[in-house]
Amino acid sequence: MRIVRVAQGFGRVDGDVVRLFDAAPWLSGVETGATAPLSALLAPIAPSKVVAIGRNYAAHARELGHEVPSEPLIFLKAPSAIVGPDAAIELPPESARVEHEAELAVVIGKRCKNVPEARAHEVVFGYLPLNDVTARDLQRKDVQFTRAKSFDTFCPCGPYIETELDVRDVEVIARVDGVVKQHGRTRDMIFPIPTLIAYVSRMMTLEPGDIISTGTPEGVGPLVAGNVLETEVAGIVLRNPVRTCAGA
Repeated sequence: MRIVRVAQGFGRVDGDVVRLFDAAPWLSGVETGATAPLSALLAPIAPSKVVAIGRNYAAHARELGHEVPSEPLIFLKAPSAIVGPDAAIELPPESARVEHEAELAVVIGKRCKNVPEARAHEVVFGYLPLNDVTARDLQRKDVQFTRAKSFDTFCPCGPYIETELDVRDVEVIARVDGVVKQHGRTRDMIFPIPTLIAYVSRMMTLEPGDIISTGTPEGVGPLVAGNVLETEVAGIVLRNPVRTCAGA
């Protein structure tokens, strides 16, 4: 099932229409019988938090000059950074080096804490592409990641959530203006998804609709105004143009 969000709310894709729910499906939303056109898609998520994983592909850790972590490296992105398909990624004046990071994101389906790895699949609602856009110069300057990861528009995701997908070995790709810049496979994660869910849920309660973004493969690089960024996971493609921040 493919879950999207349009101006009228959340719904499931049925051909060229959206069959609307009365609430987000991970909040027990049910179909109302109403429909909407499958167009003008918004980000298909509304999380209380975006939990991201750093350096979860060995080659990416090396390209940034870091050791492979011995346990998952977690940080938070502000939910206000989320934008949907075709929305612009805005380059802020505070940064001279904004980079793409294509990732598979996991959407949590139920409130959970201390989830055993063997039962992690029980709390997953679905999966979607996400780009962990990063102001690399500010990340290096600040040491911690909050500012560099949380500018408005720095968390594009979508176009839909896929609820039926085996993500143990799928492609994760970033293209800039049609040129492949990142190309990895989820089988190369240092810490697989069940491990990540178990680890994160030991530290914090996960709420329905929360996201865990699982890390990026090697090949991260700069974005400049005028680029078009494509983030592809398991054949699902998210497109976002890049522009200078409107307020700059």
